[in-house]
Amino acid sequence: MPVTTSYPGVYIEELPSGVHTITGVATSIAAFAGWAAKGDVTQAQLVLSWSDFNNQFGGLDSRSLLGYAVSQFFANGGQQAYIVRLVDSTTAASATFTVGTAPNTITLTAQSPGAWANAYWIAIKNQAAAPGRFRLQVVYAPQGATTETIAESFENLGMTFPDAQGRYVVDVINNGSAIINASVGAGATTPPADTVQPGPTPPQAYPQTTQLVGGNDGTQLKESTAAFETALMPPSGTGGVFLLNNVDLFNLLCVPGETTSSVLSNLEGYCETRRAFLIADSDPNVTNVQTVATNGPGIPGMNAAIYFPWVQAPDPLNQNVPRYYPPSGFVAGVYATTDGNRGVWKAPAGTETSLVGATGVAVPLNDAQNGQLNPVAVNCIRNFRVYGTVVWGARTTQGNDEIGSQWKYIPIRRLALYLEESLYRGTQWVVFEPNDEPLWAQIRLNVGAFMQTLFRQGAFQGSTPQQAYFVKCDGETTTATDQDNGIVNILVGFAPLKPAEFVIIQIQQMAGQSAA
Repeated sequence: MPVTTSYPGVYIEELPSGVHTITGVATSIAAFAGWAAKGDVTQAQLVLSWSDFNNQFGGLDSRSLLGYAVSQFFANGGQQAYIVRLVDSTTAASATFTVGTAPNTITLTAQSPGAWANAYWIAIKNQAAAPGRFRLQVVYAPQGATTETIAESFENLGMTFPDAQGRYVVDVINNGSAIINASVGAGATTPPADTVQPGPTPPQAYPQTTQLVGGNDGTQLKESTAAFETALMPPSGTGGVFLLNNVDLFNLLCVPGETTSSVLSNLEGYCETRRAFLIADSDPNVTNVQTVATNGPGIPGMNAAIYFPWVQAPDPLNQNVPRYYPPSGFVAGVYATTDGNRGVWKAPAGTETSLVGATGVAVPLNDAQNGQLNPVAVNCIRNFRVYGTVVWGARTTQGNDEIGSQWKYIPIRRLALYLEESLYRGTQWVVFEPNDEPLWAQIRLNVGAFMQTLFRQGAFQGSTPQQAYFVKCDGETTTATDQDNGIVNILVGFAPLKPAEFVIIQIQQMAGQSAA
């Protein structure tokens, strides 16, 4: 603020610097969609580790590829993933339990549909020293178990709202439980009578009325089937993958085992709207290299890459007997590791990309076969004696040599997406500022500083900033007409680093020199 002068002397006034630091966004937050027997179906859930996924979605399930892919993602360096659980909403059901006599009833419902909740029981104990107060415990006692575990315990609950002690049963459970939601009968004032309490008695002795019942997994949704694809991308535009609309940022999308070209094309289109990148799986039933080369990726867009063949790895649910898995989970982890170690401008391929947990591939490829697939934009996964199983391709689905697309290579496309998202978020302060040279100078300063940082990290071609990038925002990019319409135009250009796909070593024999 301007200083108000009132006496002779020295005044201090702090002036704004015009610096608005642009911070680069994350580049390897993955999103996975698939069928699971447990977990939230109303929103995409963030998991930060395999144990997180195990707790929220039940871990590995032999009926679905989702858990395996998420496990492979974290094993190969992934750090963050959003999970979209797909279920058949017409058949899946949540377990419920009602205790008490109207109106003093409590209805407890599992937070998500599935048979998983049938393993939970409810124990209620009234407090003799404090009439009207009670304890509610959620007990884990699966079928066939001889002991039970108290999963959650809520003390000093009341049935009326508002509760004088702030312990209204509905509020406490709905805000504090990770397993159940609660509701009470209208006009309820008195807690239900005690149920059987947890103790040495095996769970088979619990009365049936104390168990959450009716949980149903519903029809299992198998990847690349019509029911799965309808749940994945509902015609209504809500649910399924569209739950990611409520996620602030994700960069990679994987639907393990989904191989229908039309669906993958729709997923790629969705990724374009979110500045994300689709990692697609090839069809495991097509193993002939010539057929794969003839069909190509089958995805016309630029925000996707497809990988062939599937990857062999042990199955922990079947005594570690090897089986084949879609590559998307492995590859997403490789993307994350490469981004962290080298930067998004480095191709996620090469001898550094050994797939952790992989023991081979479904279709071993030689150089000649790789040479058939690479020019048509099908990225290969190969097994080398020294390096193990590695990613050996870095082309987008527009990487066919005949197309000649500027977005031929994965690192170039992903670097552009990174710049777009970072600059989009980092220039929000510009909106409603006076549209003239002082603003344009600030824009050049801040965007230029961001690009210079990337240049110093080795993100661009060129030995000088002038060769590597430019930022233009002035009277040429923003005309008087643009100013009248409230538009400011910022032009940012960069010289991308292209991966060295073909290394040619020239060897020449030196002719012997005769003595003069």
